[in-house]
Amino acid sequence: MQVILIQDVNNLGGVNEVVSVKNGYARNFLIPRKMAVEASPSNMQQLNERLKQQQKKEAAMLAEINQVIAKLKEGAVKIGAKVGTSGKIFGSVTSVQISRAIRDQKGYEIDRRKIHIIDEIKELGNFKAKVDFGHGHETELELEVVAE
Repeated sequence: MQVILIQDVNNLGGVNEVVSVKNGYARNFLIPRKMAVEASPSNMQQLNERLKQQQKKEAAMLAEINQVIAKLKEGAVKIGAKVGTSGKIFGSVTSVQISRAIRDQKGYEIDRRKIHIIDEIKELGNFKAKVDFGHGHETELELEVVAE
């Protein structure tokens, strides 16, 4: 029997997959527990429509990510920090400060958990950080730490 999975099922498949299972397994376990529906022509048509919508959303998200990456690569993000007489920063620059600087200077809200600082930033100068957007899309971000 062919069924369309509504949710991930261990050792069987993931969401929106069409799989073949035995009749009893489908009728007595998967369908009553709302894990799957029968692969009738109307359900297959609904599945195809859902997959098309999902592809459109992913394409729009990918275009947005590429736009943000292009904007981030335009120039260095300046971060102000309090500095002692020796040129050392009090504390260090964190991903929260980087996120705020990106929001203020570039106009994009990036979650601090997506920003990975490559080297610890404890002095003035130029540094790099990585921004991971997920789905294999990441970019290097140039940072310029200046005295306040």
